[in-house]
Amino acid sequence: MLKLAVIFTDNMILQQMADLPVWGTASPGMLVTVRFAGHEKTTKADANGDWCVKLEPLTANSVPQEMNITVNDSAQTAIILRNILIGEVWVCSGQSNMEFAVSRAKNGNKESSEANFPGIRLLTIPKLVAETPQKYITAGSWTVCNPETVSGFSAAGYFFGRELHRRLGVPVGLINASWGGTVAEAWTSRKTLLENPVLAGLVTQYDTDVSNSGEAISKYKEEIKQIEQKTKDIENIGYPRGWADIPTPPGEWNDFELPASWQNRGLDFSGIVWFRKEIELPAGWCGQELRLSIGATDKSDVTYFNNVQAGSITMAERQDSWCTLRTYIIPAHLVQPGRNVIAVRVHSDKYDGGMIGPAAAMQLSCPVRSGSSPVPLAGFWKYAVESNYGKIAIPAIPPGPDNPNSPCVLFNGMISPLIPFAIRGAIWYQGESNADRAVQYRTLFPAMIQDWRAHWNQGEFPFMFVQLANFRAELSCPVESKWAELREAQTMTLRLPNTGMAVAIDAGDALDIHPVNKQDIGLRLALNALAITYGQQVPYSGPMLKSVTREGDKLRIHFDHINGGLQSRGEKLQGFILAGTDRKFAWAQAAIDGDTVIASSPEIAEPAFVRYAWADNPACNLYNDAGLPAVPFRSDMPGN
Repeated sequence: MLKLAVIFTDNMILQQMADLPVWGTASPGMLVTVRFAGHEKTTKADANGDWCVKLEPLTANSVPQEMNITVNDSAQTAIILRNILIGEVWVCSGQSNMEFAVSRAKNGNKESSEANFPGIRLLTIPKLVAETPQKYITAGSWTVCNPETVSGFSAAGYFFGRELHRRLGVPVGLINASWGGTVAEAWTSRKTLLENPVLAGLVTQYDTDVSNSGEAISKYKEEIKQIEQKTKDIENIGYPRGWADIPTPPGEWNDFELPASWQNRGLDFSGIVWFRKEIELPAGWCGQELRLSIGATDKSDVTYFNNVQAGSITMAERQDSWCTLRTYIIPAHLVQPGRNVIAVRVHSDKYDGGMIGPAAAMQLSCPVRSGSSPVPLAGFWKYAVESNYGKIAIPAIPPGPDNPNSPCVLFNGMISPLIPFAIRGAIWYQGESNADRAVQYRTLFPAMIQDWRAHWNQGEFPFMFVQLANFRAELSCPVESKWAELREAQTMTLRLPNTGMAVAIDAGDALDIHPVNKQDIGLRLALNALAITYGQQVPYSGPMLKSVTREGDKLRIHFDHINGGLQSRGEKLQGFILAGTDRKFAWAQAAIDGDTVIASSPEIAEPAFVRYAWADNPACNLYNDAGLPAVPFRSDMPGN
């Protein structure tokens, strides 16, 4: 029986100017013929039924074409794939910031509604952990980019691909293989880890842990069972629906500014919280059907309008419920003159909870009154607590094949099945989960990149990555930072050929590890690709440390990637700290002097070292004239 690898479907994009492997299964010994774009290749299925052909390289083509695959040249066995384009194909991988959907990005609704790009195609790889390398993905299909398909796709990937599509004028295919909260070693093959003396312990320790994991697994399952019983949604038992009605409900209701997680507003627990807002509607809306958009709720919601349930999305129904934007239709008969009440019951059994927006996605509109402005819903609501579970500490999954952070399992389950599909390169957004092991990451991350390149056997294909964004509170004094060290490890990876880095030190959010500004991230990734991969003369990096010279009680810092000059976004240049040979750092006064920065500090008479943007969330504002932020650095890196 003839089968194609699942990665080959209608609407796919194939890589231009590259050998094009096409593979699948058939009965052993059967002759399989693939015809596409005037080319024809035939091969015989081996004893296991596996077959693969390589089509000749083709130039970019935006005209849809068909691929025909037959067994023994019989039309009765033919598989026909339609609407295939030739262009540029990129793998988009990493953890949750790569997984982060277009719908949740800044202006997500607007971005989705304008995503009419038939020349961009999207493929999401199912999440799968595996102990051994897999040949095939289990499901998936290429989709044409439009407002209906793009909303759930990787935002960083989409904005990257959109920029390439606009600037190159060719079709762009994007393959999203990402998994939130995962570590880089999970995306690296076992062989590569074992052959590296710095990394081999990741595998050997895992093997030891797994061999003794029986008791740990039993304990983990029992703890999870107890947590599930404690945090089970009691489905509003004992809490009347009157909480969602127009009269003021009983109990204590206080102000709460949305969007936000309730943990970030001082409610440090998991549980069930009600949010309630009274609104006055425009007179012309009375008796008309409305569209209620409340943004994302972390995690499950039941939403009411004037005491009648308008909709609900729960984690039981879909695992991405915590980040899914809600839009519910309000029937005309519920819409009354004067006061109306929106009430949202949010159940979060672990981690954060709340109505997390974004603000732009929180609004009430009247489609039949197209000339009227939507009623914004971000701002102050009333809240009351139905259930307080306390702080729920979810135990770590014991090492084993079911744990997505085990070494190799995501390479085996989500990357290996893509090989040898022809690609141009990869983009990567990850590092948060490895931030406590920055020194190891200096070896691990380059090893992972080289590992992928070796398995794909397409040479040193381009690999562009995002440096960690700013996160957590700004601090009043210089301190050490694990996130800064991880950023440094990422910068060091640029020593590998054909790599590029998108700096995101100005694109983060102090309160959210998942910043919504994925547009700048995608653009900066694309600039790296346009310059490094496609040879365009575009600025792609902000100022990068070149050298430091001492001038009395000052340090002069020289940079590469000036791109027209240095600039400060603000009256004073921020983010520089100085130290003497004792490495005790103090804030510095810094100023741009031509293509350099001069830094000094009244506390450091004989400066020896300088750091810039060296914090989890630094106040920093050095850019080049291309509008790209300076790369965080330290001149006192051990060994310097």
